[in-house]
Amino acid sequence: MTLTATVIRGFGPVFVLLFALQFVSMGAMEMSGPFWPLHIEALSASENAFALAGIGVYVLPMLGMSLTSAFWGRMGDRYGNRLMMVRALAGLAVTQLLVAFATDVWTIMALRFLQGGCAGYIAPAQAYGVQVTGGRDRTSLFAWLQVATNVGSLGGAFLGGLILDAYPFAVINLTAGAVCALCALVAWLSLPTPQGEAPAVGAGRAQGWPAEAPVTALFVLMSTLIASRMVLQVPFALYMTQVFGAAHWVAGFSYGLLALGFVLAAPLWARFLEERPNAFVLGWSVLISTACLLVTHLAGATSSVATFTMLYFLWGVLLGGTTPVLLSLVSAATPGDRQGRALGLAQSWQQGASVIGITAGVIATRLLGLEAAFPLVSSLYALSTCIALGTWLRERHSNKQEISND
Repeated sequence: MTLTATVIRGFGPVFVLLFALQFVSMGAMEMSGPFWPLHIEALSASENAFALAGIGVYVLPMLGMSLTSAFWGRMGDRYGNRLMMVRALAGLAVTQLLVAFATDVWTIMALRFLQGGCAGYIAPAQAYGVQVTGGRDRTSLFAWLQVATNVGSLGGAFLGGLILDAYPFAVINLTAGAVCALCALVAWLSLPTPQGEAPAVGAGRAQGWPAEAPVTALFVLMSTLIASRMVLQVPFALYMTQVFGAAHWVAGFSYGLLALGFVLAAPLWARFLEERPNAFVLGWSVLISTACLLVTHLAGATSSVATFTMLYFLWGVLLGGTTPVLLSLVSAATPGDRQGRALGLAQSWQQGASVIGITAGVIATRLLGLEAAFPLVSSLYALSTCIALGTWLRERHSNKQEISND
């Protein structure tokens, strides 16, 4: 509570509104998340159609976002990130309402792709937050917005289950559409328009990161970390029930522990790494990637469900020190008038990595069995460690050259 109160006092009431909008809108979108396979199976004409659509219903929105996020980011720099937030929420509302009335599985696939293309809310929200706070404590800002996403996702899935127990699936989409429309109205009426222009130079320049900062390397590192996590998105429940013989509630509980670990740890990682030199942050990225490699290797090797759940929670704790921290480095290395483009591009990389991770997980487990899931995750974390190590060494070398030139 003390940490939360400190954040609210530091960022002000705009942060509370941003957090609430992120929490509510992401919760609304995730109400249908766990239950799409049930709906798609009921509408599919064949087993092959169900297998294809069961993956597409998750992958296509991510693909749509990966193709359009950078574009919406540039529009945010030109016309305002506040406007882009309202646009994204309105787009989600309209597409959710259309999905509610769709009765053909391929129409749903097309609408889910369109939904991803119209979305792109998170990146302008992050850029707007940087703008209204002047770039202050951006690591904590990104961490808390990510916390809002994770908590909203957990709450949304639970609420969606309650709705589905009493009403048809379409009611979930209708509810989500209405909630997103309300969020768009609140954002339009309540979020203040930032006065003046954003700072011309990101705060990262003051930390010693050069203008030609290896932002692409950060994108690649972030993407491999996300792809590693998304490998288990589809086969997780099957893994728990077939490998451990776990009940469905145990599988759901274990799945939620990853998000819980992230939610608890992300603000603490942000406080620890805030305003640190870039080499220090990247050094910790090497350690976190290595720790994720070890934890996922042990999780794949254990035969104890209790040990597995403990390791899964620890994995979530480690993930709290990845995406928000790396995003803050990208933001800090970017001029203030290009925040939307940079964070939108980062969102494109993240969604593309999610698609790759999910696809790789499905292919690996279908061809090699469920036992191949965690070795694939560990292998991707080994790649992440190498990328983090290379980026850290490059930054150290750059710092030494600057010292010698001085």
